[in-house]
Amino acid sequence: MLDRRNFYINGEWAMPDGAPTLDVIDPATEDAVATISIGRTEDADRAVAAARAAFPDWAATPVAKRIKLLRRLEEIYHDRRDDMAEAIRMEMGAPIDYARNNQWGAGSWHMGGFFDALEKFAFEERFTDEEVHVYEPIGVCGLITPWNWPMNQVVLKVIPALAMGNTAVLKPSEIAPLSSLLFAEMVDAAGFPDGVFNLVNGDGAGVGARLSEHPDIDMVSFTGSTRAGRLISQAAAGNLKRVSLELGGKGANIVFADADADAVARGVLNCMSNSGQSCNAPTRMLVERSRYDAAVEEARATAESIATGPTTEHGDHIGPVISELQFDKIQGLIETGIAEGARLLAGGAGRPEGRNRGFYVRPTVFADVTPDMTIFREEIFGPVLSITPFDTEQDAIDLANDTAYGLTNYIQTEDTEKRIRVAKAVRAGMVETNGIEHAQGSPFGGYKMSGNGREGGVHGLREFSEVKAITGWPA
Repeated sequence: MLDRRNFYINGEWAMPDGAPTLDVIDPATEDAVATISIGRTEDADRAVAAARAAFPDWAATPVAKRIKLLRRLEEIYHDRRDDMAEAIRMEMGAPIDYARNNQWGAGSWHMGGFFDALEKFAFEERFTDEEVHVYEPIGVCGLITPWNWPMNQVVLKVIPALAMGNTAVLKPSEIAPLSSLLFAEMVDAAGFPDGVFNLVNGDGAGVGARLSEHPDIDMVSFTGSTRAGRLISQAAAGNLKRVSLELGGKGANIVFADADADAVARGVLNCMSNSGQSCNAPTRMLVERSRYDAAVEEARATAESIATGPTTEHGDHIGPVISELQFDKIQGLIETGIAEGARLLAGGAGRPEGRNRGFYVRPTVFADVTPDMTIFREEIFGPVLSITPFDTEQDAIDLANDTAYGLTNYIQTEDTEKRIRVAKAVRAGMVETNGIEHAQGSPFGGYKMSGNGREGGVHGLREFSEVKAITGWPA
């Protein structure tokens, strides 16, 4: 079993004295694969003190030098692709090909987006002949990341924070920390000054809460549950620090009668990808009634074609969900869907056939789901799709917006005017239409209970900066 009990603080790896430990569980086997330390208040305080001490010099470091170090980090990240894929496979159950291509790839993709944005980013913008607006670092940033897309979220926070001249303390998910510990090794190898980047493992009630309330933390960037986002906001209110939140979602996928032939199957596969553990997954499929019966059959057939399998095997199968806790939650919601009268088309409760170990969930599809049902309203975070019919365009908009969340919605129609009209009417931070994915550097973030921040590209750089207006600046 791997020993990963050290923290990375002020440029050094050190074992915390007296810290409790936690086993990291491989969700595919339910075996312990590593041991980490669970940080305490004093560990978080040491990391914050190191970041605070490093901030003045790092903020004053020329942008070109900061980017050069980040480029070196990118090179190391690429060199250690296989190591990162294996860490993600073990900690959160992504099949090895998915871990290597999609999970590792998400981090690489966002790095590229940030470097493209930095080439064009104006740290000083002329506003009038006598006024200039300057983008400056915020200070010390507490970065709290989730388990479902570990490198996606670490990169979306660490790269812009450091690029803009901030220093950082990273607290990754305690149930999927191995990839972040490997990322810290890469930062160390890249040669960043001591204290610029620090990592402390811990849970939300301990290290997470301390970073949120700490008077020397100037900003908290958090990705995770809406419940935790509320607690972080409350803790941060004491000293009015900046809080950026990327929270839950319950995405609607509106399939009009004139959608392309692959629209339904594409939506099912998108929902089930990463074992359904994506906040932007299209988990509510809304289908125009004239196409509803055919769509229900397509969705059933597609879900039944999705295989589950060991994470060590190559292929396009899906793996387990992250933990026993998450598995039990999903099972409970599947049973609730059945009890509340939704029509089970595929999957259902229990593990897939032949799997008696590991937190595997059967790819599940429900039809005839109504807005009063629990599975229509709650974020399940597993491979579970709900299908609901609609009659008119306004019905579709109303159903899509009938949620506390507002992260990503999806629209399928060949009618361009209708597609844009509906995209403007739905309340979500992102709208993907006809399978056209968002571009590199596009702002990721939501409305309502899905959070208040934007990550990626130029918007992600601005998220980690203060803007200062200065008059009397010579032309």
